Amino acid sequence: MSNSSSTTKFLLLAFTDTRELQLLHFWLFLGIYLAALMGNGLIITAIAFDHRLHTPMYFFLLNLSVIDLGSISTTLPKSVANSLWDITDICYLGCATQVFFLFFCATAEFSLLTVMAYDRYVAICKPLHYGTLLGSRACVHMAAAAWGSVFPYAVLHTVNTFSVPLCKGNAVDQFFCEIPQILKLSCSDAYLREVGLIVVSACLALGCFVFIVVSYVQIFRAVLRIPSQQGRHKAFSTCLPHLAMVSLFISTGTFAYLKPPSISSPLLDFVVAVLYAAVPPTVNPLIYSMRNQELQDAVWKLITECFFKATKFFWAAAIM
Repeated sequence: MSNSSSTTKFLLLAFTDTRELQLLHFWLFLGIYLAALMGNGLIITAIAFDHRLHTPMYFFLLNLSVIDLGSISTTLPKSVANSLWDITDICYLGCATQVFFLFFCATAEFSLLTVMAYDRYVAICKPLHYGTLLGSRACVHMAAAAWGSVFPYAVLHTVNTFSVPLCKGNAVDQFFCEIPQILKLSCSDAYLREVGLIVVSACLALGCFVFIVVSYVQIFRAVLRIPSQQGRHKAFSTCLPHLAMVSLFISTGTFAYLKPPSISSPLLDFVVAVLYAAVPPTVNPLIYSMRNQELQDAVWKLITECFFKATKFFWAAAIM
C-alpha cells in the first residue's frame, strides 16, 4: 500500500476472536447507544413541546442533545454492527465520514459548552440584564455560530488527514476512525501538517477553557454571596453538572489527540476514546436532569402522556 489513494477500506479494532465476547461487546455498546438515544430524545422532545422550558438555558441544552445524538451515532452503530456480524472493515468514504462528523460534533459541542458557560454567568452574575443580553435572537445567533463556525474547520481536518500518504497498512487500532490512529499509518512527514492543525485546535480549546474557568470563578463568587441557602443550592445545581461534563470532555479529548506516542497502548486508547466519544452523550441527559426539577417534571409529563395515549390506542384497537 503505497499511498492513501490505493486504500479502499480500513480495518477497525477487533476486540476479540471469541464469539461470546463479541456478542458481549455488541450488547454493551448497543445498550449505551440506546440509552443515549432515549435520554437525549426525551430531553429534545420535552424542551420542544413544553413552553415553560423555552428559555435560553434549555434552548442551548436542546442543541447540546442534538449534537450528542449526532456524535454517538457517528461511532457506535458501526462498531455494534461489526461485533454482530463479526467483521472489522469500513469503506474509505465511511471512514472519512466518521472523521468529519466526529470532529464536527466534538468541536460544535465544545463551542456550545462555552456558550452555556456564558449563559450561566449572565443568569447568575447579571440577572437583571439576562433578558437583554440573551434574548431569543441573541441565542439563535450564538447557537448558529457554534454550529456554523466549525463546519469549515471539520472539512479542513478531514481533507488534511486523508491527503496524507499511507504505507503502514490499513488497520486502525480503534473502534472508529480516529485521526491520531489514521496518522500512525503515515510513512512521510506530511502528517505533521495535521499534527500542526491539532495543536492549533488545542490552543483554541485552551482559550475557550480559560473563558469557561473565568466565568465559573465569577459565578462561584456570586453564588457564595447569595444569602439564601436554597438559592445557593439552586445555582450550584445548574452549574456543577455543566462544569463536570466540560472537564471530562476536555481532559479526555485533549489526552486522546495530544498524548505522547510513548504512552500509547490499545487498551488505553480504547478507554480514552470511550470516555470522550461515548460517555458524555450518554451521561449528559442524566446529569442535566438529575437536579433540575423543571426538566424532570417535563420529561415525566411527556412519558405519562405517551403512555396514556398508547394505552388508549391499544384499548380502542382491542375493542374493535
